[in-house]
Amino acid sequence: MATDFKTFPQLGRSTSESRRIAQLAGETPLFEAQRWFARERTWINEQQLQLCRIAAPTFFEAPRAEWFNKRLEDLGWTSKIDRAGNVLAVFGSGSDQRPFVVSAHLDTVFAPGRAEEVYYAPDGRLHGPGSSDNGAGLAALLAIARVISVSPDLHQLGKSILLAANVGEEGEGNLSGMRFICRQLEQPDRIQAFIVLDGPSIDHITVQALASRRYEVLFSGAGGHSWNDSGTANPVHAISHVISSFVNAAEARCSADRRNRCSYNFGIIEGGNSINSIPSVARAKLDLRSADPSALEELANLLNFSVERSIERENRSARTSRLTGKIKELGSRPGGKLREDAPLLKSIAAVDSYLNIRSRIDCASTDANVPLSLGLPAVSIGAGGQGGGAHTRDEWYQPDGRELGLRRILLLVAALERQGAEQGEASS
Repeated sequence: MATDFKTFPQLGRSTSESRRIAQLAGETPLFEAQRWFARERTWINEQQLQLCRIAAPTFFEAPRAEWFNKRLEDLGWTSKIDRAGNVLAVFGSGSDQRPFVVSAHLDTVFAPGRAEEVYYAPDGRLHGPGSSDNGAGLAALLAIARVISVSPDLHQLGKSILLAANVGEEGEGNLSGMRFICRQLEQPDRIQAFIVLDGPSIDHITVQALASRRYEVLFSGAGGHSWNDSGTANPVHAISHVISSFVNAAEARCSADRRNRCSYNFGIIEGGNSINSIPSVARAKLDLRSADPSALEELANLLNFSVERSIERENRSARTSRLTGKIKELGSRPGGKLREDAPLLKSIAAVDSYLNIRSRIDCASTDANVPLSLGLPAVSIGAGGQGGGAHTRDEWYQPDGRELGLRRILLLVAALERQGAEQGEASS
């Protein structure tokens, strides 16, 4: 679900805010830092290639986390891997409790079988699973970390940032890494912003968390020979009936309420061992999404009803053993929304105005779901460049234009840090 600028008046182009960003961007340290991104393009591209060649499917991010932790240490940051597997880094002394969290998720939907499957083509594109989502975000974290470490005048800015390369964003990870980070916060009200870097696109600002629920439907039976045991209740038949009846009912429900968009997707179906065997087990996994909690509840109830009807139908026609079925919740992503008058939103609008980025507000499911659900200010934005084929094995990333996204991230953090410092001086 996307909304244009007119729904959020504060996203209108503020001349005074744009002037403030222009002055900030023109200060020597930030001016030089923005030029650094262009000068060090080759280094940034190489970091992205190296990290994307380290397989990091959800729940198996450890090798990439160890590599990332070492890279941050080499860049002069104090880095560690927490108990959840997240990489957390701070610059200078002090605790992890910093007012700004800049994060990117480590895990990918697919992983390369061999390092050589991730490569730069002659046209400059990086090919390979996870190259865009979230190779772009992770490379941006390293670029921000290095430009701060090599620029003494930016060290103070670095002391206000917690860099986080977190686990468990994709699939059944259920945002586990970001949940752990937020649970460890000692003073949540001190956090002025979570800036989540996810993918390359800079044409959107995710300020509303798209809630979701994930389920596994499992049917079990005796199984048997397709001819000798004909009439035995069949789990695959039952799963097929569930999918058919649920999709029909869900389509009617979602079509009836066009204002509150919802989606459903059976992404995995498993069952059976051979063409002439009645399966003993069949399962399907379902993803439900909506910005409206009541819509998710209705879809969950439809799933329950479909499963009950399918068990009854299959057992009624069975001549021998009966089926059992159950529904297991695999994950639940919370919803939430950034306040329309949030300073974070005003600052990014001003930065976009200065950089002439035409961005739009949108609703999506990202790591920002967690802080937004807790009432903490958070956005998810792209890291620059272009990408395609996300969540497929044909994913690609084109680094042309990356520098604009990196400038946006740096100026946003600098603007927020300056604003916080000025407010602190005014109150003292």
